[in-house]
Amino acid sequence: MGYFAWIIFIGALLVVTSMAAGVIRRGPITSFAVYLAAGVAVGPALLGLARVSFDHDNAGWLRAVTETGLVVSLFITGLKLRVPFRHGGWLTAARLAVPGMLLTIAGITVFVHLALGWAWPLALALAAILSPTDPVLASLVSVDDARDDDALRVALSGEAGLNDGTALPFLLLALGLLTASEVGADLWLRWLGVDLAWNWLAGIGLGFAIGWLVGYAGTHMRHVTQDVAPSDFLALGIMALAYGGAELLHASGFLAAFGAGVGLRRVELRVAAQHSVENDDDTPTDGSTAPAELLVRPNERSTAGNDHPVQTVGWVVSDALSFGDTIERLIGALLVFVVGLAVLPAVSWDGALVALVLFMGIRPVSVWLSTVRDRLPWQRRLLLGWFGIRGLGSLNYLAYALTHGLAGREGDDLATIVVTVVALSIFVHGVSTTPLMTWRGELLERRERDSGIR
Repeated sequence: MGYFAWIIFIGALLVVTSMAAGVIRRGPITSFAVYLAAGVAVGPALLGLARVSFDHDNAGWLRAVTETGLVVSLFITGLKLRVPFRHGGWLTAARLAVPGMLLTIAGITVFVHLALGWAWPLALALAAILSPTDPVLASLVSVDDARDDDALRVALSGEAGLNDGTALPFLLLALGLLTASEVGADLWLRWLGVDLAWNWLAGIGLGFAIGWLVGYAGTHMRHVTQDVAPSDFLALGIMALAYGGAELLHASGFLAAFGAGVGLRRVELRVAAQHSVENDDDTPTDGSTAPAELLVRPNERSTAGNDHPVQTVGWVVSDALSFGDTIERLIGALLVFVVGLAVLPAVSWDGALVALVLFMGIRPVSVWLSTVRDRLPWQRRLLLGWFGIRGLGSLNYLAYALTHGLAGREGDDLATIVVTVVALSIFVHGVSTTPLMTWRGELLERRERDSGIR
């Protein structure tokens, strides 16, 4: 198709999915499944209007686009998590992102080595690529609103925010083992000290500090000057400083982006706790403070002024969420469409087998074992084990591997399995989300009703 034909096609696709959003939300599929199907339809397997392959030649733009999408999404995910750190969802998220991640990586590595006959380093690379869950595509089961304190959603959002950074050291280890001429103590010491410990601690610490300090200074300055201009550039600046600063220091830029969102939200919590705004519609009845972004009205921006600290931080958070959500959904839709273009020529039985074992075995078992001490309801543990959708993080890690020494037949085999698993995850997890969350909602309502009767 020509340039303008593609513009019209994309416009029509966005219009259709937007107008049918209500129907899609209540149905068994997600909008991302629609984008995936659209990519398959115009790809080489059906209409043959476009062709994309995930190989070394395309790894550069794939890494750039996925990295941008992940940084924005991780920042927004952290910003939406308004629950206190003592909330049980945070502990569950940490268990899923660290011991659960380690168990998942170990399980995939062993299975791929034994079942597919891959060498241990290559199997470890695939395991690291497929282990992170996705903060973009899991929107139906993650926290969507700062008022949401549901333990399941908080845990899944926290896990997605953390594990894109916690899995990277294992990909670095695999690439080091694959490309090193000699594996000695220096490789292991660097991996343990820099790639693992420094990567995690410096990434999350630097990101949180930047989000808190720049967010506090920015909102204070805007309050002093009573500035009501859009503050989306402030949010963009925080993301850039956190991600760029962490990468410059050889720390995790993904953890820094997530930490920056969490840090900015702590600024909002502090301002909201120190200053009160009466608003009968939005103030919670339990004595807690309402999210500041709910206490400002976008259509009153030019006349409302900026004479209260909560208004200031409310505009900042509201602009950040609006800007970030739009960028996140655009990049997510684009990449899912591209996966649809690539999946049928690249789909493999090996990839389908890995997806089956990962979805039905390795992920649920890893989650179950890592949360064994949390005393969670068995229904929640089952859902946590199932909702481990793979997406942008896996594509980004694939692009990283292809641009850092993994090429040839090994790179092609790796890409084939990753694309297959991501496509199947988008479809299978998307189809199951609505009925499973509906079942959970009915279960919670029945439990609440029974407790009321007693």
